[in-house]
Amino acid sequence: MHATTRILMTAVLAAMCGCAAPIVAPPLVDSRPITTEDILEANPLVAGVELPDISSVDVLKLSPQMIKFLDRWVEKGGRDYFKLRSLLYAIMGDGSFVLVYDDRTRTAEQTFIDRRGNCLSFTNMFIAMARYLGLKARYQEVDIPPDWSTKGETFILSQHINAEVKIASGYDQMVDFNMYDFRTSYDRRVISDERALAHYFNNIGVEHMLKGEIPLAFANFRASILQDKTFSPAWVNLGTLDNHGGFKNFAEAAYQQALNVDSESMVAMSNLAGLYEGEGRFELAAQYRERVKRHRQQNPYYRYQLAREAFDAGDYETAIHELKYAISKNRNEDTFYFLLSLSYLNSGDKDTAQQWMKKAEEVASMGPDKQRYRSKLDLLMRADGSE
Repeated sequence: MHATTRILMTAVLAAMCGCAAPIVAPPLVDSRPITTEDILEANPLVAGVELPDISSVDVLKLSPQMIKFLDRWVEKGGRDYFKLRSLLYAIMGDGSFVLVYDDRTRTAEQTFIDRRGNCLSFTNMFIAMARYLGLKARYQEVDIPPDWSTKGETFILSQHINAEVKIASGYDQMVDFNMYDFRTSYDRRVISDERALAHYFNNIGVEHMLKGEIPLAFANFRASILQDKTFSPAWVNLGTLDNHGGFKNFAEAAYQQALNVDSESMVAMSNLAGLYEGEGRFELAAQYRERVKRHRQQNPYYRYQLAREAFDAGDYETAIHELKYAISKNRNEDTFYFLLSLSYLNSGDKDTAQQWMKKAEEVASMGPDKQRYRSKLDLLMRADGSE
């Protein structure tokens, strides 16, 4: 599983918004505009409620047991490369420190104790340990392609977190605890500790929200936003919290703020469409749904899914059309070339199938996938009578 950034939906719809002009919506009722300060500091959802104090949370805190573990396994005075290698061996290599994936987000200390967590949990633990050893470790956001249902009505938005270590010898080493699913073609970027904390508090807020613990959920979403006011998932989730509480104006304002900081927030736009539909404002809802639909058609991964459905139905001409569009938008996904090769093969064009299989092999990252493409290419060449 990749998903480390959790966003809740109140509407069922797919995809991201495009680059169209913003839609300006009047307030749900006649009232003064709701400001971001109102959402965070004067929200009626928690009026009269004393919010829990979560200011003492330290996601990178090292316990004495963690320090003892590191001192046993890693020589702090060594070169960066050897310190990193020793650390990775200690937590991933010798079999005595078994990490188990689950959906909960934990601090570094909690992850070490439980030996469980999601990718953000493991990255918190790794970065805390690496920095103790003097390594320059930073968080990275990784964009995982949206996943649409077979009917195109729902999607799963995933944003993965891993680490980058800057080695003194001049190169950067990526450390990912989900390497079996990770692809080097995914876009990624180094982020600040504040942004990583925004991810953490947002996820904790979702966990509390799903349990019905409204003050704790609100406190964590608010903490997430205060760490990084441009972090749209927390604005979306805060809007969802208000919406479920019946405060539609505050929900609308939070969703709109999510779009202000990220004009391509697919969940914010979907939730706004659902909110307006529920209020009987169908024309406005339709505008948001149309923008979502347009962007979905421009997304290479959505077109790839359409190609897979066409391929499974035996419609290879449509599959080829959809895959060529997907490749025009993203030339670094070997899976696109692979399915295109199979589509040509099943259409009876073995020569073109060979060409695209070679391309799949070329762009594939080093590892088992590349060998798999080589084996498929060999089969194609033998089937064509080539040596």
